[in-house]
Amino acid sequence: MAGEPLQVLTALDVAKTQWYHFTAILIAGMGFFTDAYDLFCISLVTKLLGRLYYHEEGSADPGKLPANVSAAVNGVAFVGTLTGQLFFGWLGDKLGRKKVYGMTLMIMVLCSIASGLSFGDSPTSVMATLCFFRFWLGFGIGGDYPLSATIMSEYANKKTRGAFIAAVFAMQGFGILAGGMVAIVVSSIFKAQFPAPAYEIDAVASTVPEADYAWRVIVMFGALPALLTYYWRMKMPETARYTALVAKNAKQAASDMSKVLQVDVEAEQEKVEELAQKEESKFGLFSKAFLSRHGLHLLGTTSTWFLLDIAFYSQNLFQKDIFSAIGWIPKAKTMSALEEVFKIARAQTLIALCSTVPGYWFTVAFIDRIGRFSIQLMGFFFMTVFMFALAIPYHHWTLKDNRIGFVVMYSLTFFFANFGPNSTTFVVPAEIFPARLRSTCHGISAAAGKAGAIIGAFGFQYAEQAIGVRSTLIILGVVNFLGIVFTFLVPESNGRSLEDMSGETEVENGEVENGEVREARQ
Repeated sequence: MAGEPLQVLTALDVAKTQWYHFTAILIAGMGFFTDAYDLFCISLVTKLLGRLYYHEEGSADPGKLPANVSAAVNGVAFVGTLTGQLFFGWLGDKLGRKKVYGMTLMIMVLCSIASGLSFGDSPTSVMATLCFFRFWLGFGIGGDYPLSATIMSEYANKKTRGAFIAAVFAMQGFGILAGGMVAIVVSSIFKAQFPAPAYEIDAVASTVPEADYAWRVIVMFGALPALLTYYWRMKMPETARYTALVAKNAKQAASDMSKVLQVDVEAEQEKVEELAQKEESKFGLFSKAFLSRHGLHLLGTTSTWFLLDIAFYSQNLFQKDIFSAIGWIPKAKTMSALEEVFKIARAQTLIALCSTVPGYWFTVAFIDRIGRFSIQLMGFFFMTVFMFALAIPYHHWTLKDNRIGFVVMYSLTFFFANFGPNSTTFVVPAEIFPARLRSTCHGISAAAGKAGAIIGAFGFQYAEQAIGVRSTLIILGVVNFLGIVFTFLVPESNGRSLEDMSGETEVENGEVENGEVREARQ
């Protein structure tokens, strides 16, 4: 009957939670585990790279990466990620999710390994090679954002879809945690095998030559979990929503989902062809129809992700500096090179364990109960409050007696980023756009986020030096407040089918209401 959704899509929407849902979370989530591991582990080894390649004879302090090199090593993967999000987001709508999915994973695996094999006869050549492979690593990682989110949203039922997409993203928390733990284990092994004095006792001997292998092992380990899931990623069938609504092959969609859901699903080729004839189903990304229906939605998803990532990635990348400033990590010259890696990794792992990981899983637990909008608004609100609470009395927090309080407040900003906009900005773009543009729009939203991350990664280092930590934290507080404002552009998708949000399957009796196509109520 005209006006009714396709049976295969209804079957997916009402399916009970089954084993294949958890398999999909694990397969898609392992990509994010690797993403987070790769993007964050580099912040652990930058100080070691400085000691190894930029040691100055007679200097009172260990070698450091020059500001431009540090910004490049930290930020170049973000530039690659932004490019990959746009390119693979578009490609996922053109070729299909599955065809592109294995491609992104292989790029990640090969470039993780290649990053660790960055050799050269001078510091400049090593850093240039490392930056080259980290760009392409980021390119592969970028593709995983729109594809993983779109695949999970198109596989999930509407009752628990938010939790499933958020669970994929929550694997980032374990990736960050694993980055810290691998660095702790590797630095401990190397320290035990190759003992070294502190820098102030013997500057040259404090950095053993074998430390050059330690950072390479840490960086290359990120390839392992991705490699383990490659086979299963290739075995996943194309999503029924892509096959039916974009490729227009109802028979294949019904066949694939019959195997996945283990129920008989009727192929409705006539209805698919009828949907294909609709003018409403043909508008493109740069059309007036898209602008009127989804323009504000796209502005909402891009702006909130952009603003969030400025604050989120600034916080992540300057963790080690904050820990040093408040005395959790001793002065660099009082430690050997490997001791410094161990202490930075330990502090980062503690933050991940206490605030980052729980924040992600709080979102998984509550997103389908209280909705995306409420979680995002609450997250931005508390991030704003805690950032100003850190910044305004900043001198108070630097006093020795108040250091633990500073770390607790800092951890809470992380907790509410993850139990808040860091998760919801990933979930919502995969739910509110039409299937033929879903991956592209998610890629655009994610790329806006990475533009914010680049500002955070590159701009923060210069802002900190130019205006100090306190003023920079105040700026980040204002950025979080703007996130609250732009959240009001993002629609609530909780409990609604993907087709209801985008108006794709109303063949007749469609009406435009508040910029969305909805089925007319009889």
